[in-house]
Amino acid sequence: MTTAETSSKPWNSIDALANAVRSCTACGLHSTRTNSVPGSGSSKAEIFIIGEGPGFNEDQQGLPFVGRSGKLLDELLTAIPMTREEVFITNVVKCRPPDNRDPLPDEVAACRTYLEHQMELLDPKVVVTLGRVSMLRFHPKGKISQDHGKILEWGGRILFPLYHPAAGLRNPTIKRELQKDVLKLPEALRQANRVSPKKATAK
Repeated sequence: MTTAETSSKPWNSIDALANAVRSCTACGLHSTRTNSVPGSGSSKAEIFIIGEGPGFNEDQQGLPFVGRSGKLLDELLTAIPMTREEVFITNVVKCRPPDNRDPLPDEVAACRTYLEHQMELLDPKVVVTLGRVSMLRFHPKGKISQDHGKILEWGGRILFPLYHPAAGLRNPTIKRELQKDVLKLPEALRQANRVSPKKATAK
């Protein structure tokens, strides 16, 4: 299935879109995956969390953030307090890049339609990006080292960039920044309720 073909086939539910992702062959990542990872969480989520791409555990289970990074993400949400069942979690690309490298531009482009339709179907109030690759998808001129923890407006929604949990596992300083930044998420949601409601897609 090519990107052009997916663009001509809108989906009327998150489950229908997930089924399309599971059978997608739009880029080379499909040839090395065990499972694609469409995303998981609440179909009524106000908070949409976007990572960069699945890792080893995610590829094995077909679910996002189920390894060590996922455990840290769960801990961060608990501090708010919130659970992953109350949000929706996905990635910029839905299949694992080999050796957990950054997704290539053509791989990001191949998944573009899926991400756009997920946002249309869920219509979240806050988009939380995890890591540089995810943030640049929405804030191309941003720098994660400068913009993490900032509450930004984007297309009628709130954009809330955070460091990736994997970076927090490698670097105690970044982990502390993550723990501090995530406490601003309830305020991001309050600000989202004051933003004029507009339909937007991942441009």
